[in-house]
Amino acid sequence: QVRISYFREAGGVPVGRALLYLTCVEVSLDADVTRSGAVSRTLLDKASWTWGPEGHGAVLLVNCDRDDPGAEGLDNEDSAVRSYNDLQDMAQLVLRTRGPRATFAGHRLLLHLDFGDADKIRVFYGGNGAELEMFKPVLGGSKLAYTVRPSRHHHESVFYVEGLAFPDVAFSGLVSLHVTLLESPEKGVLESPIFTDSVVFRVAPWIMTPNTAAPLEVFVCSVDDNEEFVAAVGALAERAQCPLTVCPAPQNRQDRWIQDEVEFGYIQAPHKTLPVVFDSPRDRGLKDFPVRSILGPDFGYVARQAPEGASSLDSFGNLEVSPPVTVRGKEYPLGRILIGSSFPRVGGRRMAKAVRDFLVAQKVQAPVELFSDWLHVGHVDEFLSFVPAPDRKGFRLLLASPSACYQLLKEKQEEGFGEAAMFQGLDRVPKPTINEILANEELRRFNDYAQSCISWNRDILKRSLGLAEPDILDIPQLFQSNAASGAEAFFPDMVAAPLPSLGRH
Repeated sequence: QVRISYFREAGGVPVGRALLYLTCVEVSLDADVTRSGAVSRTLLDKASWTWGPEGHGAVLLVNCDRDDPGAEGLDNEDSAVRSYNDLQDMAQLVLRTRGPRATFAGHRLLLHLDFGDADKIRVFYGGNGAELEMFKPVLGGSKLAYTVRPSRHHHESVFYVEGLAFPDVAFSGLVSLHVTLLESPEKGVLESPIFTDSVVFRVAPWIMTPNTAAPLEVFVCSVDDNEEFVAAVGALAERAQCPLTVCPAPQNRQDRWIQDEVEFGYIQAPHKTLPVVFDSPRDRGLKDFPVRSILGPDFGYVARQAPEGASSLDSFGNLEVSPPVTVRGKEYPLGRILIGSSFPRVGGRRMAKAVRDFLVAQKVQAPVELFSDWLHVGHVDEFLSFVPAPDRKGFRLLLASPSACYQLLKEKQEEGFGEAAMFQGLDRVPKPTINEILANEELRRFNDYAQSCISWNRDILKRSLGLAEPDILDIPQLFQSNAASGAEAFFPDMVAAPLPSLGRH
């Protein structure tokens, strides 16, 4: 109450008095805007979102794992909360209300979302109870608004927000939730808003991990002719103290190229990190393996298709990521994604638009397109890789180099090893000597072409990753022409994945 007294200009006695009655009501919508891992009140602008360690704004995970082994799809493909682990994959949204109960009885409190976000998120509410069966979807899909009835004894209502979609070409990743206090006037008159509070979430991007990171788990395919290989990988995994998952032949259907079928990454919010496997449009023998054997509790899944038809460039041997780099003052703390494409040639193969759009939309690892269509298979991992290093940027870029190979062979010839033969111990393959290789003009001309393609990519990599020549190691390698469609490796080297059946790093 505020007491007001009215006086005449010269009078000392009030000529009138009045009482002004003020009703103060608190309505606040809060999320983990400070990225501390818990919801707290803050003076930060909740309706805006900024990147970086000094930024602010709530982060939302796509609930793309399967916590219930008995379920058929991903957790976000149904509108039920099946376990408490399911709730932990969601972000909390807290509505705080305080004020006279009669005031809320005479007004309406509305939680609502924008129409364009209705297929991107789902909001669950369990009332004052903690039982799973109490949690029901109140927003999302066709539900754009939900009337909240504040309890007599509880001033906080906790909602759980579930991510349904990753950022993509038509979705920036930003979603907004609002609470509005509406005045209810006389019957027949529309309600009018008194106050609105808003919170913006960003859906966490899918982040790809570089092969320079420490391994966590190893996947290998067992096929008819690689028993010794699987055993060697198993021994290596044991030495590295990494769990090993062997995909048997009935599951892989004689498809050994697990690196081409899937790529491992993760999504992260302050309250949780979730590994997520990205399934390529390749869909050969390993098509069902990611869903059957990788998707599960706290291991998510995402896929993109190629409706125009998948090409070899859609396999994920054509998808790599650099270690962290700084380019002309701009930091890429999670590295930059590298994909192979058809430029500068017109009319060649390119990675499926749906996959490229998805990778670009994640933002944090801004993709770089390289020229890989000169290769028969067309994968960037056929001519580049990264290895850890103790100095400079913490890594070296390995690039296949026909020029370095010819230089090495020439040195060996001059040292008297010209009659040394290649491919000793292999059956049913020619065994050319160093002299014969150096005398093969057709092979040399083709490798001059291969070197020019790699040099083109070398310049792109230096510009896009902020590299200098000391950051690059040239690995001797030759290529041979496949008359049908481009270059193939003349012999295996340490640039192309030496363990093509290895999976997660």
